[in-house]
Amino acid sequence: MMEKAPFLRGVFLLIKERKDGNSMAESKGVITVTGRKKLCQAHAGDAALPKIAKMVWGDGGVDESGIPKDTTGNEIGLYNKLLEKPIEGHVYVNEEKTTCRYTSTLDAGELTGKEISEMGLLDEDGDLIAYRTFMRKGKDADIPQTYEMDEIF
Repeated sequence: MMEKAPFLRGVFLLIKERKDGNSMAESKGVITVTGRKKLCQAHAGDAALPKIAKMVWGDGGVDESGIPKDTTGNEIGLYNKLLEKPIEGHVYVNEEKTTCRYTSTLDAGELTGKEISEMGLLDEDGDLIAYRTFMRKGKDADIPQTYEMDEIF
């Protein structure tokens, strides 16, 4: 009998800087500057907005002590990318459709023995749109892991 895949979720908040230099929300996940730039240009009518196409995982999201690294929004890639896969699906999680949850799975046999500590969303252009760091999650050979990432506006 195949075990049910555990769900792991990352939340991405659009973080705004206050005038005093402090952020309005504390999060290890961000919509990147690249992602915000693309949204701004699309809203102005100056560019088309490519859809979110892939999820990417890595093991470089923690420091030497195992503490998740702070995110800045300036990230253009993962610290140590291990694998990228197509998005399996998405759902809007609220009536206002201001939060979209993307899903992708690390299948049995993928990244066996690795400790995942960072993940992101890539658009059709291959640009990192959202990024998240978290505590290490070990990957067993025989157990798939399903990851969900919320993009919140």
